[in-house]
Amino acid sequence: MMMNHSVTEFILFGLTQDAEKQKAIFGVFLILYFVTLLGNFLIVVTIKTSRTLGSPMYFFLFYLSFADACFSTTTAPRLIVDSVSQKKIISYNGCMTQVFAAHFFGCMEIFVLILMAFDRYVAICKPLRYTTIMSQRVCVVLVILAWGGSCIHSLAQILLALRLPFCGPNVIDHYFCDLQPLLKLACMDTYVINLLVVSNSGAICMVSFIMLLISYVVILYSLRNHSAEGRQKALSTCSTHFIVVVIFFVPCIFIYTRPPTTFPIDKIVAVFYTIGTPLLNPLIYTLRNAEVKNAMKRLWCSKCDFS
Repeated sequence: MMMNHSVTEFILFGLTQDAEKQKAIFGVFLILYFVTLLGNFLIVVTIKTSRTLGSPMYFFLFYLSFADACFSTTTAPRLIVDSVSQKKIISYNGCMTQVFAAHFFGCMEIFVLILMAFDRYVAICKPLRYTTIMSQRVCVVLVILAWGGSCIHSLAQILLALRLPFCGPNVIDHYFCDLQPLLKLACMDTYVINLLVVSNSGAICMVSFIMLLISYVVILYSLRNHSAEGRQKALSTCSTHFIVVVIFFVPCIFIYTRPPTTFPIDKIVAVFYTIGTPLLNPLIYTLRNAEVKNAMKRLWCSKCDFS
């Protein structure tokens, strides 16, 4: 399946070539990456050890935080190291691995966000059947399907990337390997492959975003029959989810649902969904969720008392 190519390594251009800006990038993104890992790690440990966070919403949040930490790790460390390196080189195999990992964990995040929206829909629109529909067994099966769907998507992406022949230029105008910048370097007509990328990544982003929007509209419509307190609680939860959805999906749709052209702003847009969203998710879900905050306090206070 893999095409013959003469390129064995690529050079990542990064966000900028300005030496002073690169120093700033190193410091800023090192802090952001550390906060991302710390925030998502706290959520994973808190949900895993807390007895009060056993509902399906927190079961899915556990996997969202895990996917966020892994998704950020596929791009942020390379960006941080390259910002202080003279040679920003990544091997061909390393580049293909990064394409696979980024799409795998990115797609996993999309599917988990859909599962969380479905959970909120059932909880608000079908409260009497909630425990039956969202049983532990059903939640486990849904997560397994999400992992399987992510694997199929990323395999499709990597198969497209492996078919690209590279005969000369090897400078990727980006801070990580992705299909769009790789298409610019391929020595072949990439029109068909770009259509496949749009029909795969683009369709997943667009269809998922539309599905999520419809689910929130249905939820908001159904809230008219709830009490004021119930509406406030449901709106608080759904607004949190909606913020995450917009921050993640709008940049993805901008990148993956257009013809094979690249713009200087693409790298900045990519920062939002590769680094920004994994950073903001733990902040949004903890700062706006009293149950998670209280569980964290109990967990770490007990740790302090034990020590």
